Amino acid sequence: MWIEALIAVTLVSAFAVVLAPNKVAGKLAFALSLLPLVGSLWMYSTYEASGNALLEGSELAFETNAEWVTAGPYALNWHVGLDGISMPLVALTTVLTSLALLASWTPIDERQSQFYGLMLFLEASLLGVFSALDFFVWFVFWEMVLVPMYVLIGVWGGPRRKYAAIKMFVYTNIASLVMFIGFIALVFGLGDSVTSLDMPAIAQALRAGELGGLGPVSAGTLKVAAFVAMFAGFAVKVPVVPFHTWLPDAHVEAPTPVSIMLAGVLLKMGTYALLRFNFTMLPNVAQNNAPIIALFAVVSVIYGAMLALAQSDLKRIVAYSSVSSMGYVILGLVAYTLYGMGGATFQMVAHGLISGLMFMSVGVIYNTTHTRMVSDMSGLASKMPFTVAVFVAGAFGYMGLPLMAGFAAELFIFLGSFGAFAGSVWFTAAAMFGIVVVAGYLLFAMQRTLFGPFELETDYEVGPAAFHDVAPLVVLILLVILLGVEPSIFYTMIQDAVNPLVPPVGGGA
Repeated sequence: MWIEALIAVTLVSAFAVVLAPNKVAGKLAFALSLLPLVGSLWMYSTYEASGNALLEGSELAFETNAEWVTAGPYALNWHVGLDGISMPLVALTTVLTSLALLASWTPIDERQSQFYGLMLFLEASLLGVFSALDFFVWFVFWEMVLVPMYVLIGVWGGPRRKYAAIKMFVYTNIASLVMFIGFIALVFGLGDSVTSLDMPAIAQALRAGELGGLGPVSAGTLKVAAFVAMFAGFAVKVPVVPFHTWLPDAHVEAPTPVSIMLAGVLLKMGTYALLRFNFTMLPNVAQNNAPIIALFAVVSVIYGAMLALAQSDLKRIVAYSSVSSMGYVILGLVAYTLYGMGGATFQMVAHGLISGLMFMSVGVIYNTTHTRMVSDMSGLASKMPFTVAVFVAGAFGYMGLPLMAGFAAELFIFLGSFGAFAGSVWFTAAAMFGIVVVAGYLLFAMQRTLFGPFELETDYEVGPAAFHDVAPLVVLILLVILLGVEPSIFYTMIQDAVNPLVPPVGGGA
């Protein structure tokens, strides 16, 4: 019952914070967020599981499978549990939430109780997404995430916050509908082979070839159509080009703590779902269309990097960097090799930490200078040396500097994708070129804003950031370095969970 306790404690904390006075809400929220953080770390330290949560023969950690209700011919059960894919993402969620709450103390100065309560409600929803193993339960948590995110952007965001919040909501909600239709079509196509919406049962039935036709639609056509529908639905959440246009607007208008959660955790919902549904349930469709999927991945890497190169707002630069980084995850998943899929999952965690660090650094700079425009400032290193040092370290982590988490993730992906399928050598080479573009725009932005003579086109006094702004930066950069030096902290359990996905489609190491 540890997963239930983790979610329940977070939800109760959210309601307690909403009822608390504004002047103590921030400190109370941070203190209460340490409960799920400590809980997730304890779960990690006692984690004992093997195999993949959706496949036969696996042993899950902290599993609960209880009868709930019946909807027509299908049972809806409360089924939760963790494997080597979901455990790291649960830990990532609790770590980033606590740090984002701490980073909120400076920028959030109105309606604090509601803001911090919604942040904790968002955390509870994310924990449910990464631990649920019944589709109905999973989908409820998946949709629950949208509610606090919409309000957090729409109420506490920038001048165009309503436009950004509505755009995000419309994009992701329509995508969820498309994905839902694709998945339910598969369930109906399985007929009497399944009697519940249990994700492991559905995955095993699909992999065993028990899918039949649906009316005039043959089983083969149904597979491809459902794969496309689910891929499109999840691609919006990742986001994959050309479904990415909602993300930069959401990031620019969102307050810094919300951007941290959006880039650090919410984008991982899309890649996590792609791995669980498309690449686990329908592996043959994914492998047969590997070049097409890889093309989406590489276009996201290159196009996202090129768009970042053209931006003058630091937040937009980091936002488009996320589009580029998520392309590497797709490339690793479609490789269907041990290093490819393992590296893609590790990249989810690595990017979560690095993107959270970058947005937090930009937020600290904005809190002091009240501008994010590259052309408005220079020489910040002389005024904010510690913040700038961490920002530079995080940027080098984004570029794949050795001994940092991003390097390990991208190395595994490139090793796994090179030669994995027809044309993969060229796709991998093109994705590697994306790192050059990333280095170009990050180095240019840093050279312009951080170094040289100090100039600032505002009237605000610039000086070192407060301790509660800098402390989360230090924690994140240390975690990025720790996972780069010792990736086995998560990679061992990740590899154990993705290994069963490789042999059925003939992938190698």
